[in-house]
Amino acid sequence: MTQRRAVLALLSAASLPPARAAGPLRVTVPQLLPSSYEHARYFLQLLQLALEKTLASDGAFVIQQYEQPMSSPRQLSELKNDGVINLLWNGSNPKREAELLPVRISLLRDLNDYRVFLIRKDDQQRFGAVRTLAELSQFTAGAGEDWPSTAVLRANGLPVVTSVGYEQLFAMLSARRFDYMPRGVYEAWFEQRQHSDLAIEQSLFLHYNVPFYFFTSRKNPALADRIERGLRMALADGSFDRLFRSIPSFKRSLDEIRAGHRRVLELQLPPN
Repeated sequence: MTQRRAVLALLSAASLPPARAAGPLRVTVPQLLPSSYEHARYFLQLLQLALEKTLASDGAFVIQQYEQPMSSPRQLSELKNDGVINLLWNGSNPKREAELLPVRISLLRDLNDYRVFLIRKDDQQRFGAVRTLAELSQFTAGAGEDWPSTAVLRANGLPVVTSVGYEQLFAMLSARRFDYMPRGVYEAWFEQRQHSDLAIEQSLFLHYNVPFYFFTSRKNPALADRIERGLRMALADGSFDRLFRSIPSFKRSLDEIRAGHRRVLELQLPPN
């Protein structure tokens, strides 16, 4: 009886359809926002490149944007707690690296280290007179509540007004809630075109080192590993560099840095 049951069990198992193969890897990222769309597309293109490099070894993938815009604090919370997104790109600091898993390959090289200012059009003369950080401290910056740059500004004695929402900062600057909005040199020109009542300050750079990485949840090291392997392959075969050089705002930013016509104010990073 036992042997007959065993045979029947084997026959039943053989008649079952084969197990379904696992579906493609789904990578959900925050929705691109209107004021950052031009330069933010680069990160999606770079993610696509990294995943394509690992297609043969790791399988198919789908990249999708979350359907609703999210503030930066919510993005961080969702990623940290395995919520509705499983990847983001952002500047790094010790707190962020303790909570999330960074893919330690710089996505922007040194473009994120140079900051120009969005200002109101009638304020250029005031900023043109600034020679030192002490003089700049008479002005108030605007920044995201949890941006790594916010802590850097404050650590250097620069007053900051913050907002949870990125898009709201432009209206706050126009409404004189603060005096200037430090932006990565690669970000500012597209943002200014979207907010034509504002201007790009013409005489100053802030300079400090803030690496810009892809981040995953600490519970998802497999995704971080796949992206890192793909990025290293893209670096090795030159496709990372080709993509980087193809972005118009990056070329303009490099030209601006190399021109050397701006005064550079060096900022110190806050202690860990």
